[in-house]
Amino acid sequence: MIVSDAGIMFAVTLQKVAYPLLYLGCVNEDQNPRPVPENATRVGHPSVYWIEKLGLQPHPEGGFFRQTYKSELMIAGEVLPGFTGARAASTAIYFLLEGDNFSAFHRLQSDEVWHFYAGSALTVHVISSGGEYSTILLGNDTESGQVFQSIVRAGCWFASHVWDWKGWALVGCTVAPGFEFEDFEMGSRERLVREYPQHTHLITRLSRE
Repeated sequence: MIVSDAGIMFAVTLQKVAYPLLYLGCVNEDQNPRPVPENATRVGHPSVYWIEKLGLQPHPEGGFFRQTYKSELMIAGEVLPGFTGARAASTAIYFLLEGDNFSAFHRLQSDEVWHFYAGSALTVHVISSGGEYSTILLGNDTESGQVFQSIVRAGCWFASHVWDWKGWALVGCTVAPGFEFEDFEMGSRERLVREYPQHTHLITRLSRE
């Protein structure tokens, strides 16, 4: 089924609510984030259990993933500015990071909603197109500012890693319009440092080229 501008227009309004870190402002990257409590990295099964149990495969950006959902509803390319053709209305994946592995800076043409499932807290670093820097701390300890769910907006550069670089984190990512690899851009270290020199240290640590 194709939804075009001649069809019914659907609009979803996201309200700002009082959940910490859900709608993020710009922060200084050399600020110290609040400490993660001891139980933030206490996990039951090892990461290999979830990799095998969920059938996860290596992801180009780092970590492991498996697509779990792709909508049968298709959105016509002519109503999606910047896209090369029709896209599924939404897609979803499992995503797992462990130890000192990281998800390198990249960006998507769609908004991406992150969901926390299990393991250690996960830090997501975000650089907007204008150079503003913010962080998301996904986890299950809401008292220390962790959130179960947050959003990375389309066009932002972002990278992620396990908070303590030792444990593992299992999360989910939901994308709308749906993900296709042609909408994925891996960040070039040289280009990102040139465009955002104020974040050189962060970009160098969380990029691979």
